[in-house]
Amino acid sequence: MPLAPEYQAMLAQLAEQPGPKLSELSAAEGREMYRLMRPLNDQLEVGRVEDRRVPAPTGEIPVRIYTPAGDGPFGILVNFHGGGWVIGDLDTSDAVCRGFCRAANCIVVSVDYRLAPEHVYPAAVDDAYAATCWVAENAAQLGGSGKLAVTGESAGGNLAAVVARRARDENGPKIDYQLLAYPVVDHDLSRQSYADNGEGNLLETETMVYFWDQYCPDPERRREPAASPLLAASLADLPPALVITAEFDPLRDEGNAYAAALKAAGVEAEAICFDGLIHDFLATAELFGCSRRAFDQAAAALKSALG
Repeated sequence: MPLAPEYQAMLAQLAEQPGPKLSELSAAEGREMYRLMRPLNDQLEVGRVEDRRVPAPTGEIPVRIYTPAGDGPFGILVNFHGGGWVIGDLDTSDAVCRGFCRAANCIVVSVDYRLAPEHVYPAAVDDAYAATCWVAENAAQLGGSGKLAVTGESAGGNLAAVVARRARDENGPKIDYQLLAYPVVDHDLSRQSYADNGEGNLLETETMVYFWDQYCPDPERRREPAASPLLAASLADLPPALVITAEFDPLRDEGNAYAAALKAAGVEAEAICFDGLIHDFLATAELFGCSRRAFDQAAAALKSALG
């Protein structure tokens, strides 16, 4: 299928206004650029939004808690933002979190984990897991029903997958579902989707090289399953999963491979590759009809899983 018309127009407009590539910017500059690309959208009203700091072994982790309008209890979704473990924050994931809170009628706890290069792997993993443990331990006070899911886009999908496996291995929180949106699950950049989509479709191969170099400078450690969850020795006994990918995304093939590996391990897993879309498509759900259909399908799966 050809690239969706909305994305054709968007990419053409970006091409007319060329600027420095993300890999040419400092981390601070890249973070500011990403905030402009994915602004906070408080016009998507939810019942309540609260910023808090939760305890972790290394200090405190900022979180933002979105609670639906109406009476609970509600299922809880823990969200890890995207941005290659280098950029992104609570504001860049705000619109998606509000959207899931509204459409899936669930509490969303968005986690502002530490970023590279200031804090390299496994700092983000440790923060993501600590925050998930805190949510599980405080679910009743948050208005939770006892159902818990994890989600994330791109690098956030990586963290969600790693948290689900770590919870299994460490007898941690019971996670009922994982929604992995175009996740990074392997350090291998040689799959066909990189060859097909590695230039000109927003996320590029060069950018992924930059992200991995910043996040996990030691190439040997990238093979660890906490960095590349597709390489885990066993994926058995993990929570049911929905892995959503985009036809024109370099991460497409690894996401689909992860869903296939989950199925082979006996996990209830579904992969949906959305034709005509590019990386980061959940961010444009309020703008593009093509993205909205994908968002609604993901939200419906969450709503069903969280009861």
